Amino acid sequence: MTRLDPLTPHPQTQPVPVPAPAGGEGARGEVDLLAVLRTLWNGRLAIVLAAAAFVAAGAFYLQRVAVPEYVATSVVALEEGGRQALDLEGVVPGLAGDRPSVNTQIEVIRSRGLLGKVVDRLDLAATLARMERERGPSALRRARTWIAGATGLPFLAPAPEEGPATPEEARREAVDDLLGMIEVANLRQSLVYTISARSPDPALSVEIANAVADLYILEQIEVRFEATARATEWLAERVAELQGAMRDAQNRLRDFTAENELVTGDGIAALNRRIADLRERLAEARAGGRDAAADDALRAAAASGDWDAVLRATGDPAIRRLLSRPAGEAREEALRARAGQLAAGASGLRAGAQAAALARTLGELEARLARQTEDLIRQQAAEREVEQATALFEYFETRLRETAVQQNLQEAEARVLSAAVPPEGPASPRAVPVLAAALLLGLIGGAALVLGREAARTGIRSGEDLEALTGLTVLGQIPRAKVRGRRRMLGYLARRPASRLAEAYRNLRTSVMLSDIDRPPEVILSTSSVPGEGKTSQAMALAQSLAGMGKRVLLVECDLRRRTFAEELGLSEEFGLVSVLTGEAALADAVQGAPALLGEVDVLVGDAPAANPVDVFSSRAFANFVAAARGAYDVVVLDAPPVLVVPDARVIGTLADATVYSVRWDATPRAALREGLRLLSTAGVRVTGLVLSQIDLKRQRRRGEGDGAYYADGYYAN
Repeated sequence: MTRLDPLTPHPQTQPVPVPAPAGGEGARGEVDLLAVLRTLWNGRLAIVLAAAAFVAAGAFYLQRVAVPEYVATSVVALEEGGRQALDLEGVVPGLAGDRPSVNTQIEVIRSRGLLGKVVDRLDLAATLARMERERGPSALRRARTWIAGATGLPFLAPAPEEGPATPEEARREAVDDLLGMIEVANLRQSLVYTISARSPDPALSVEIANAVADLYILEQIEVRFEATARATEWLAERVAELQGAMRDAQNRLRDFTAENELVTGDGIAALNRRIADLRERLAEARAGGRDAAADDALRAAAASGDWDAVLRATGDPAIRRLLSRPAGEAREEALRARAGQLAAGASGLRAGAQAAALARTLGELEARLARQTEDLIRQQAAEREVEQATALFEYFETRLRETAVQQNLQEAEARVLSAAVPPEGPASPRAVPVLAAALLLGLIGGAALVLGREAARTGIRSGEDLEALTGLTVLGQIPRAKVRGRRRMLGYLARRPASRLAEAYRNLRTSVMLSDIDRPPEVILSTSSVPGEGKTSQAMALAQSLAGMGKRVLLVECDLRRRTFAEELGLSEEFGLVSVLTGEAALADAVQGAPALLGEVDVLVGDAPAANPVDVFSSRAFANFVAAARGAYDVVVLDAPPVLVVPDARVIGTLADATVYSVRWDATPRAALREGLRLLSTAGVRVTGLVLSQIDLKRQRRRGEGDGAYYADGYYAN
């Protein structure tokens, strides 16, 4: 076998920058209301199915699971302040109309003590147990039992139900159930209460509502009666104690008055007047008693002839005149005579004796006054004690009589305004709200599913999105072929040149050839990110369309690993691309034709290489082959492997004039697309444009996406 030049690496060009996305990733963070509505509209079937499923579940719940419940309501009104049979101040205060009092009454009605009486009156423990037996196990319990039996896994079965061990436990459970069966509400701005009972039996609901109302009123009477009885008992004990205290006070007053002289305020006043008179007389007598010492001094001075002392003691004018006379016997006689007269007239001793007598009398009267005053104070204290004990006794005795009367005339603070009557129909479950809620939940769930699926998708559904994501031109949008397999597709294109699919490939051909008007591409590379995106079908159809323009076209299979051309086009595998590169065969001898499928297109199939395919495409021989093909043909179409699978396309792309990148509609992941374009850019390959392939036109039309030409159903001759 003759070989060409040794395989040598082909020099690479500089990396080509990838165009920035037109909209940017940030634009995707904005919420497009129209896009959301369009997504919901496109997913309307899933939403409708979800809603139907929820409605069916709701209907099943109504028919097979839910237990009808009936509500009966009695109405009770409370009297603010309570009603008194007599116009007496109640021992037990009446009900106030404030919010705390209202709420207190609600809790009283719902108290376990009151509901326990209802359970006892209606024998609810036995009634509820009987209803539970008649109803049987719940749907969930039956389902778990069936699953356990079907699977043979006993641990999946529900635990056996155990009834109450004692009557006390049964009563307690009945009270617990009754708490969940009744509802008490207060009408706004009033003292009116509604007592509603809910149960599967309408008659039982009526009995419960009326029993709660009746027992609530009866309990009010009992509570007030018991409170009044306790008050009466306490008042009776207190009255007896106060009566004894009053009698003790009266006895002490009587004993005091018997042992002591009766003292009055008038007697004390008269005694005070006598003491005041004695005090005046005593003062006068004591004034006279003070002259006795002066009389003694006067007599002594007169006896000694000390007339100056006599004058000082008496201040008598006659003594002063006599002393002014000349001294002599006559003056002395006159002075002695006058001094004798003055001494003879002194009364101090008599006055002193009188003052002493008055002082003794005054002391006796004052002592008597002190005793009588103390006795009067003690007497008045005893009288006040008697008065207070009597008043307190009379007050409590009056309250005792009132309470004794009130005890026998108690009335409830509440009355029944309206007794419960049998309900016309079940209150729950209500079919319309249940089905409406199921429908709403179904719509919400379906919408969430559709939006979640839309948010999770990574595929691309429109050329606009593709251009916004990559910043590259979309050269064409290829609808999904109505036939399966490339051979059938090519036959379809050959037989129906006016079909939508043929027009799409002609549009792609035009876009590729006009990508560089001054220098139309001669070597066109067709590739994609991953397998299954339609790159090979794209290469074949593009070659067929170019041949339809009268151009000489060579279609080269560069995917040397898979090599599908020979089988799909019915060609020979004797000579292929590697045979031409190694010189084993000439290009003219190696090319083949498939007129029924590709028209005048020459096809060079791939054959197994001795070396790694990427080394083959990196060789100078392959570069020379491409150059030779340029001279021999108008257009050379190269079908290369996917970019993310093997590096072949990055090497081949450096020799191509145009690179057409296929992206499968709603399938190619965005990350794979970006990575494939990045790899081509780092290899220096410029991507001419993108092709959105295998479009489901019906789904695209429902979503309102895609080229407007695709909506003209009657325009194409399919």
